[in-house]
Amino acid sequence: MIHLHPTTELAPRVLLPGDPGRALALAQHLLEKPLMFNHNRGLWGYTGTAADGLPLTIQSTGMGGPSAAIVVEELIDLGVTRAIRVGTCGALQPGFAHGDLVIAEAALAEDGTSRGLGAADTVAADAGLVAALRAAAGDGAAVGAVATTDLFYDPDPARAARWAEGGALAVEMEAAAVLQVAARRGIPAAVLLAVSDTFGPEGERSRIDEDGLLRAGERLGEVAAAALGVATR
Repeated sequence: MIHLHPTTELAPRVLLPGDPGRALALAQHLLEKPLMFNHNRGLWGYTGTAADGLPLTIQSTGMGGPSAAIVVEELIDLGVTRAIRVGTCGALQPGFAHGDLVIAEAALAEDGTSRGLGAADTVAADAGLVAALRAAAGDGAAVGAVATTDLFYDPDPARAARWAEGGALAVEMEAAAVLQVAARRGIPAAVLLAVSDTFGPEGERSRIDEDGLLRAGERLGEVAAAALGVATR
C-alpha cells in the first residue's frame, strides 16, 4: 500500500471517520484492546474487538473526497468488505439540533472526486446497510439525501440553497466519494452523520460545542457498529 501502512490485522468491516482524533476516540469507546492499524500520513486507524465479539477496524479518511477515496480504495485492496462513514454535517433543513443523526440514503455528487470517478447526479448507499442503520438508530435519525461538496467555507450561499430546495437534509465533504468508490469496487457502504452545524435565517452558523461533539461521535460509533453487527450476521 502507498498511503496505508498496516501495523496489525484489518477487520473485514470498517468505520470511516474523517477526523483522526475521532478514530482514536471511537477506538477507545467501542473496541476491546485496540491496536493501531495505521499511523502513516496522520491517518490514524485501529483494530480491536467490538461488542458483538467480532473484529472491527476504525480508520480515519482525512478531510474531503480525494483523501477519502484513497483510503477506501486501499482498504478494499487490503480486504475490507463493508464500510460505514461516520462523520459530521451541516443541516440544510430547519428543525435540526446539534447532535441529531442523519442516515444518508444517497449523496448528491457536488464534489469533484465522485464525479471524476464516474458518479451521476447522486450516489446511492447500500440498501441493506441503510436498513441496518435505521434499525440500530430506532426513531432517532432522519433519513434522506445529503449533499457532498469540496468546500467547507463556500463563498456562494446559492449552492446550499439549491441543495436544500432539492430536499437534501445536510451537507458534508466525503459521502459521495466513499459511496462511489465502494460501488465501483463492489462492496456495500453507507453513511451516518451527526449534525455539527445549524444555520439561521440569514445564514449565520451555530457550531456544536466540544462536549456535544464528543457525545455525538460516540453515538455515531455505537449506531454504526451495531448496524455492521446486524449486517454481518
